[in-house]
Amino acid sequence: MNTTANSPLTRKLSSFVALSEAELAVLQRLHQRRRSFPAGRNLVHEGQSGQATYILSAGWVCSYKIQPDGTRQIVDFQVPGDFLGLRSVLLRTSDHSFETIVDSQAAEVMSADLLQAFDQTPRLAAAILWAASRDEAMVVEHLVSIGRRDAEARMAHFLLELGARLALVGMGGKQGYDCPLTQYHLADTLGLSAVHVNRVLRQLRENGLVTFRDGRVTFHDYDRLAELAEFDPSYLDQTGPFLT
Repeated sequence: MNTTANSPLTRKLSSFVALSEAELAVLQRLHQRRRSFPAGRNLVHEGQSGQATYILSAGWVCSYKIQPDGTRQIVDFQVPGDFLGLRSVLLRTSDHSFETIVDSQAAEVMSADLLQAFDQTPRLAAAILWAASRDEAMVVEHLVSIGRRDAEARMAHFLLELGARLALVGMGGKQGYDCPLTQYHLADTLGLSAVHVNRVLRQLRENGLVTFRDGRVTFHDYDRLAELAEFDPSYLDQTGPFLT
């Protein structure tokens, strides 16, 4: 039996293309080099030449850049089903780093194997291109958040987006989701101080919208939170297969 049939990556890519048995077999081969990584481990370094990418199967990872003054800007978080360092294969050099937040498991995929998979299964290649395009759309939303949304809307939008992403791989929903992020992670992501993050989370909780406590995000009024954030999930493109 194909062990990747219900994997997070398969569930994610199936939102774009109905995968055939042959395509699932190729995905199975891409998962052959399974590795475990402790929390705080860098999987890909900024400036690293592209020899391998990773498919995250369990755990959480952050992608980030370190500024000359030593401060960190988190670009995004990766959850199960996401690729890590795909651009370092396609563009030959990684422009940012990836670090595990918790103990994680990932499949290491050598660049030659990935390119061979693209050659053998064009529909699978299109699905991975869809996933990369979706990641780019999320980065655009993050840029809008930091540049134009106030702190409450910024936080609300981020938590809602994470919930939608996790729902796609069966790890969350409109009730909430488990989340190992700290207030320092949120600060480095949203361009806020940790003190400001604490204040914003308290305000959202007191307004009966959402609680983030003890590693759990709980939505109390999903619709009102989405209205506050002006959250339109269409950019995540999770409505069903485009290719059948």
